[in-house]
Amino acid sequence: MEFTALTRVLTHRATLQMLGAAAEAAEAINQPQCIVIVDAYGELLGEIRMTGSKFLSRRSARAKARTAASTGAPSTAVPEAARPHIAAATGGEVTGLAGGLPIRIDGVLLGGIGVGSGSPEQDLTVARAALAAIGADADKSPKRDQ
Repeated sequence: MEFTALTRVLTHRATLQMLGAAAEAAEAINQPQCIVIVDAYGELLGEIRMTGSKFLSRRSARAKARTAASTGAPSTAVPEAARPHIAAATGGEVTGLAGGLPIRIDGVLLGGIGVGSGSPEQDLTVARAALAAIGADADKSPKRDQ
C-alpha cells in the first residue's frame, strides 16, 4: 500500500510570469483585468487587480480560477442548468462564467487561472496569454470558448 504520491506544482516564478503576460495582454486590448492564479487545490498563488478594472471582478476571477482547477476544464464547462445550483451550494466558489481555464503542463493539472472585468472573449484572450507564457498545454475547451 502506498502512502505518498509525487506531485508537480507551479512555482512562484511561473505565477509571476503568468501574471505579467496576462497584464500585458490586457493592456494590449485596452481592457484592465482582475487576474487570479490558483494551484491544483484551489489555493491562491497570485493575483492582480489592474488599475481601472472592476473591483467586484476579483471575486468572479477567483471563482473562475478555482472552478477550472477543481474540474480540470474551462469554467464554462459547468452545465448551464446546474450553474445556479452549484453556485448556491458552493457559496459562489464555482461558476460557469467564461474566463477560467485549467493550467496544465505535459497533461498534468497544476491549477487554474481566472480573468474577469472584460467581455468573455477578452477574459479568455488574457487567460490564454498567461498559459502561453509558461508553455502550458493549449486550451482544449469546447468550441463555445474558442
